[in-house]
Amino acid sequence: MANSVFVNLDELAGKDIIDISGTVLGQVKGAKTNVKNWRVTHLKVKLSSQASEQLGFKKRFGSASVCMPVSLVTAVGDVITTGSTVSELRQTGELAECPE
Repeated sequence: MANSVFVNLDELAGKDIIDISGTVLGQVKGAKTNVKNWRVTHLKVKLSSQASEQLGFKKRFGSASVCMPVSLVTAVGDVITTGSTVSELRQTGELAECPE
């Protein structure tokens, strides 16, 4: 468990997620867990209007919520950081719209 860190999921909710360049992608609204092994697999992220548009998830009213694989997260502190830029995230196709 040397690579494991215990994080209270309540503390993640509401944290901003930024890309590697410092662009705010949105805020964490929840987490998806694999109940077979009880590991968090994705963060539910309510995208900012700008990030929603840049990533191609623009909704008619407001912005979208996406499921972000936790493998994209490189750091958790006052904010959550990804190791990619918005452009790279769009190109990878790893983000998928989450059901509301």
